[in-house]
Amino acid sequence: MTTLRAALPAAIALTLAAGAAQAQSVRIYSSDDAALALRTMNFEGGKTVAFTVGIGSGAFRHRDDPPNMFVTVSDRGPNFPCGQAQKVLGLDGKKLCAGVGKARIYPAPYYTPSIYSVHLNEDGTFSIKDMIALKDRDGNPVDGMLNPLTVATTEIPVDATGRRLKQNPNAVDAEGIVKLSDGTYWIGDENGPSLMHVAADGRIVTRLVPAGTEQDYAGANYDIVGALPAIFAKRQANRGIESVAVSPDERFLYTVMQNPLANPDADAYKAAKNARILKLDRAAMKPVGEWVYRLDDPMSFRNDPTQKQNAPRISEMIALGADRLLVLERTDRTTKLHEVRLAGATDILGGKWDDAATRPSLEQSNALEGTGVTPVAKTPRFDSADYRDIPDKLEGIAILGDGSVALINDNDFGIFGDPTRVVVLTGSAIKAGD
Repeated sequence: MTTLRAALPAAIALTLAAGAAQAQSVRIYSSDDAALALRTMNFEGGKTVAFTVGIGSGAFRHRDDPPNMFVTVSDRGPNFPCGQAQKVLGLDGKKLCAGVGKARIYPAPYYTPSIYSVHLNEDGTFSIKDMIALKDRDGNPVDGMLNPLTVATTEIPVDATGRRLKQNPNAVDAEGIVKLSDGTYWIGDENGPSLMHVAADGRIVTRLVPAGTEQDYAGANYDIVGALPAIFAKRQANRGIESVAVSPDERFLYTVMQNPLANPDADAYKAAKNARILKLDRAAMKPVGEWVYRLDDPMSFRNDPTQKQNAPRISEMIALGADRLLVLERTDRTTKLHEVRLAGATDILGGKWDDAATRPSLEQSNALEGTGVTPVAKTPRFDSADYRDIPDKLEGIAILGDGSVALINDNDFGIFGDPTRVVVLTGSAIKAGD
């Protein structure tokens, strides 16, 4: 059994599964904060559903913040494919979405993605101390509707009655967050994919999108810059950017695609192991490096092993030092943390692997033999399968003031996920600093 350092009354002590190698202790914080409640909705002919706020899509603690405090970000609000309407709402999804191709249901389309301040309490609970709604440049809240994309694939939003909702060039699917010393934020966006510079009051200043997709955001009430590699527009739907990290000196941003690209098509995505890490000069807002990150064998995720190579995905990344990253790789029920260093790996930025015409593509070259590409090396640091009762779908990481690691789960707005909880690892081999 793990031992807890200064065990807290309401914290949950986890037992270490047989054969586990980690020597770290774990405690879990829960909350009944009213800020986590979204809305209870009664769907005519179906169920009554209590939606909660999914605050755990990304996390970050700035070194100047209180030691037991970090910020998180929520994504686009409750949503799910039409095929899940019976399970979620008790309604026939085929009828709801009849005549609307590639539809996705948004039962609370008014929701605004937001930044939350999370504080860990001595009694083993956590509290929400502040909330900042994301806004356009004029201070109008943005929603989580899909953007009107034509270069990248997209879906059509509908409400819980099947009414088609308007796509919105201002809309964001926020995933991943860092806070800078000037009080501003950088936030990842899964749908575009994109990276957004956000002022301290939540106003979106600039959104970096794949080159060649700028016209798809015409009408957005903030600056659009085609700074990401054009090939990033070939992301599979709902598998774009879920992570953003910042170097200790705040000169560079890092992001990684959640999964390999659909390059040249969805069949390549389903079988591919090669995801892409991107490094950007923050001031210049342009990429300065790109590397290959190889996803683990899906059978190695012990809580839910599968043969599907697209089941593993990357949901978070933080910088432990200069070009030294901690990557959260997960399936639905298993979360792993890997430490990687970019040194020694091949920088592919601007080369043939960024050319959509290259065949076989990077995503089709799973073994990488004969490609001349060396991927980043991975050092395992944590596996949730070694512990009982850790929540599923951990998506946010923050380093607390004492060096312990906080993980927070995405509860899918109460649709499918576990209640929001914070997992704190102490005594681990994860160390920030060069």
